[in-house]
Amino acid sequence: MHRTNADEPLAGRWIAMATLLVAGFMNLIDVTIVNVAIPSLQRAFDATDSQIEWVVAIYILTFALLLLPMGRLGDVIGRRRMFIAGVCVFTFGSALCGLAPTVYGLVAARVVQGIGGAMMTPQTLAIVPALFAPKERGLAFALFGLSAGLASVTGPVLGGFLIESNISGLDWRPIFLVNVPVGILAVLAALKFVPALPGNKGLEIDGVGIALAAVTTLLVMFPLIEGRQIGWPVWIFVMMIAALPMLYVFIRWQRYRAAAGRAQLLPVTLFRNRNFMLGTGLVMLLFAGVPGFFLVLAILLQIGNGFTPLESGLTTIPFPVGVLCASLAAGRMGNRFLRQRISAGGLLLATCMVILPFVTPQATGEITRTAFILPLFLGGLGLGTAISPLFNTVLSQVADSDTGSASGALQSFQQLGGALGLAVMGQLFFSHIAAAMQGGGDRVPVYSDALQMALLFSTTTFIALALLVWRLPAPGAQKLDKRQAA
Repeated sequence: MHRTNADEPLAGRWIAMATLLVAGFMNLIDVTIVNVAIPSLQRAFDATDSQIEWVVAIYILTFALLLLPMGRLGDVIGRRRMFIAGVCVFTFGSALCGLAPTVYGLVAARVVQGIGGAMMTPQTLAIVPALFAPKERGLAFALFGLSAGLASVTGPVLGGFLIESNISGLDWRPIFLVNVPVGILAVLAALKFVPALPGNKGLEIDGVGIALAAVTTLLVMFPLIEGRQIGWPVWIFVMMIAALPMLYVFIRWQRYRAAAGRAQLLPVTLFRNRNFMLGTGLVMLLFAGVPGFFLVLAILLQIGNGFTPLESGLTTIPFPVGVLCASLAAGRMGNRFLRQRISAGGLLLATCMVILPFVTPQATGEITRTAFILPLFLGGLGLGTAISPLFNTVLSQVADSDTGSASGALQSFQQLGGALGLAVMGQLFFSHIAAAMQGGGDRVPVYSDALQMALLFSTTTFIALALLVWRLPAPGAQKLDKRQAA
């Protein structure tokens, strides 16, 4: 069983939990905060569109490639040790980003940030069982859901505020430098309050598995990130198709290692765990609809309707308010009604997507910001309602020795789902705008119509989530097979 810290002072456990949340939030917010700084970065470095795209893409790519091996490495050397090292690397990378003299220096610094993020992120979820007894973990996972939801919309608000404030004439640089003091405090708090969890040095590092997983992930992530920007040439589709045989080779290699009694990067027991595999697919569905939604909404508000980055971010505030309300309720409900809550969350998110096109301008004129309050609040309620039981269900079914690997795998697929949503929704959105504007359409209705096209995808993913969750077994039946727990 998991060793819990239930005999430790309550305040100490919650300070440790707050430390994990702050570090995870710091990583998640960096995925979105850069978006509002793109015009400033382009002016500062006289950068091309391709160079600026890589400032955003290289972080996501590095992070996704390293999540699995870093999760396994945490199982081996100790999760607290790996978490603290990851926060240090991420903080150092943030400082390099804020001080970058050229766009190439910024891209390289974002690689360092991505490495640090991949080191610390799998450990955050894996440390929770050491802090809380099973009956308390519902609230803990609800807080992770709250953190993820808030980060998705806080990035644009915070980024817009810092850029418009132009602190000490630093322009865009504070969006990275703000991580430095936060990271230092997180390291100090982790050293004092996060329990020292010994690693399992008997676990091997599966070098071949790491290489195969990295190549497979790259074959999927690179086309999703870059495909639209370079016009979807044939070789981009060849890369994505090649990911399937590489995935097969990776699975066969993991099974070979298991048959030989050797450690695997992604333990074979996880493949046989129905809850883990199905839950991971549901996480992909959930996150396929969220990042792309905020991207196209921000463009609609800023380019389509002339909002500043700060005004755009403030318009989305009802969403995190909804996430907060739902997450607080999720903490009280614990492990009850898991399937019902996930399904309800998916339907609320779908309702948000359906209502939004009706509140965006259909003709030239000013946009009504208050009209966004209801649909965005419902969407926030949906995300906050669904995300906690999803993460709780998946990770509660994983053996103790594999929680780091499972956490890394889960978040790798989360990133993959987000990249897929960004690619599909971006393609629907921008292709409609390009075709309509060439035909002489008015800007405001064109962007509103493009939003509606993009939201068809997210609506579909959320409805699929609400329906497929019923394939999960009933909560009382969610137990590991004895062979999986061995």
